[in-house]
Amino acid sequence: MKPVPCCHTVWAVAILVALPVAAPAGGAEPGFEPLFDGRTLAGWNGDTATTWRVEEGAIVAGDGSRPVPRNEFLATDREFGDFELRLEYRLDFTRAGNAGVQFRSRRIPDHHEVSGYQADIGPGYFGALYDESRRNRILVKPADDVVGRALAAARDGWNDYRIRCTGPRVRLWLNGVETVDWTEPEPESAVARRGMVALQIHGGMVGTVRYRNLRLQPLAAGAD
Repeated sequence: MKPVPCCHTVWAVAILVALPVAAPAGGAEPGFEPLFDGRTLAGWNGDTATTWRVEEGAIVAGDGSRPVPRNEFLATDREFGDFELRLEYRLDFTRAGNAGVQFRSRRIPDHHEVSGYQADIGPGYFGALYDESRRNRILVKPADDVVGRALAAARDGWNDYRIRCTGPRVRLWLNGVETVDWTEPEPESAVARRGMVALQIHGGMVGTVRYRNLRLQPLAAGAD
């Protein structure tokens, strides 16, 4: 579990009353399949009683009135090896805003945490590759000017994340700007190249995170 970013500046983001409804996934991108139907959490598992819900075509966690008690993850029932994942996220918070997209990950038995790669979201972490509950550290952190260019391309508060895994290589793009190109030095026996996708809300955050238009394209072994 990574520490919540700390700074002297209060990050305040206005939470809009009405948010755009997600456009239907699929169709426009041949080879991609939707992971979220825009209406239900079918195909996903996690704390759907108190943490995760669907609102206006997006998967949502947090309510902005109190801190999230702990890290929570909504995970796919399926696992994936080599793939490209595309999605949109929106982060609105008044304190400790942090979230992320897990991939090639596994749930830790009898625990609320998951272990694996995370495409990070939040001040000080935007566009970074983190290793959640395994090495517990940032593997690649993009330069501030790269992050600035990426965040400037957000549309109405929504950001595009693109995650591509081919063998040991992991690449991330935030709003079309490449932020990570990482080749895993550890063998597959130590760092799995297959696992679930999971959405995170970080403990301590006061606010909401929204994810929508999640779609994935499986890739053949040896794809670039």
